[in-house]
Amino acid sequence: MRYFIDHDQGDSIRGWIVPDNPLAISRVVVAVDGRRVAEVPASVIDEAFKRNGWHATGQCTFVVSEAEVPGLSEIPRLELYDADTNVLVYRRMPVEGQIRLRTMLINTGIEPETVLQTALFPYFQHCYFGIHKLPDEILSCVLAGPAAPSAFLSGAVTIPRYENFMTPDLMVTAILLQEPQIEMAARMRWLKARAADAADPARSWRLGPLAEAAAFADGYDFSDVKSLKRFFRMLPEPAYRLLYNPLTRQLGTRMPDDRLHPGNSIAAIEILARVGIVGHKTRFPAFASTLFDRLGIGAPIPTPPPVPAETLALAERLKSVKAVEDMIVFDVAMSDAVKASVDKSWS
Repeated sequence: MRYFIDHDQGDSIRGWIVPDNPLAISRVVVAVDGRRVAEVPASVIDEAFKRNGWHATGQCTFVVSEAEVPGLSEIPRLELYDADTNVLVYRRMPVEGQIRLRTMLINTGIEPETVLQTALFPYFQHCYFGIHKLPDEILSCVLAGPAAPSAFLSGAVTIPRYENFMTPDLMVTAILLQEPQIEMAARMRWLKARAADAADPARSWRLGPLAEAAAFADGYDFSDVKSLKRFFRMLPEPAYRLLYNPLTRQLGTRMPDDRLHPGNSIAAIEILARVGIVGHKTRFPAFASTLFDRLGIGAPIPTPPPVPAETLALAERLKSVKAVEDMIVFDVAMSDAVKASVDKSWS
C-alpha cells in the first residue's frame, strides 16, 4: 500500500491510496473522537497510477466532503485510516501547539518507549508507534511523508536500510540505549512470557520464527545459573539472532537475515554518530531534557518506569555466564561509550 494526502481545505480532504491488490478500490475510514463515522471509497481515476504500473484502473483518489461527513469543516479533530490495513493516513488537529518537525525516536529495546511516546503524542499532528512492524512500502510512505510536517515516529527500525529518510534536513532523530545485560534479560523474559502463544497453533503464527525461540526458552530455569549456561549452549537460530548484539545488528546491518561480523560494529558506531540525539537509559533525564529542548517543549520531563526486579536479577546472573559476554561484546562497547560521552557533557 502507498498513500498521500493532497489537501485538507476544511470542507474537503483529498488524497490517494494505492492498495496492494491492483484490482481493488481503496476505501478510507473517517473517525471522529475514536468513532468511525464514514467509509469513503476512491472515486477519482488518475491515469498516472496505470502508467506507473501501480494500479490496474487508476481509481485510487478519494475525496471526503460534507456529503460524506456532515459538518466536516467544523470538526477540529479527525483521523483517516485505510480500511484494509487500518493504517493512519491523515490526522486533522488544531495548529496551535503543534510541533512542526518530523521526529524519529529509534527504539533499541524489545519493549517500546511508552513513557516518551505518551509525553510527546499531544504535540504532533501525526504519530506512528511501532513502525518497524509495518510492511516496507507503508513504512517508506510514513518515513517520507512530506505532506505531514508535524509527525512523531517511533520504532525499532533497522537504521542502515532507512537512513536516507533520517537525514538532519528531513527529521530530528533520537536514540536511547539500554544496558546490554538488562536488554538481554528483558528479551529472554519476553520470550518466556510468550511460550503459551508458541504452543498454541492458533496463535503461534503471530510470533513468526520466534515461536521456536519462545518454546525453547520455556524449557529453561532462568533463576538457575547452570540452566542458563545450558540455555546458551543450545540456542536455536531465532533465539540466537534475537540475543546476539541486537543493538549492533540494528545499527550495522540492512536486512534481518544479514550475518553479523566484527566489521558491522564499526559501521554501527559510525551510524550512531550520525543520530541527532543519543542517550542512555541510565542517564534518562539528560536524554529527555535534550530531546524536549530540541523540540521546544517546556513541559516537565517524564519519569521512566523502573526496570522490573526479575529483569535486574536475571541481568546480574547473566554476568557470570561467559557465553553472554561474547554475545554482547559489541553492544557493551557502544553502551559504555555513550555513557562516558553523556557523563562528560553533563558533568
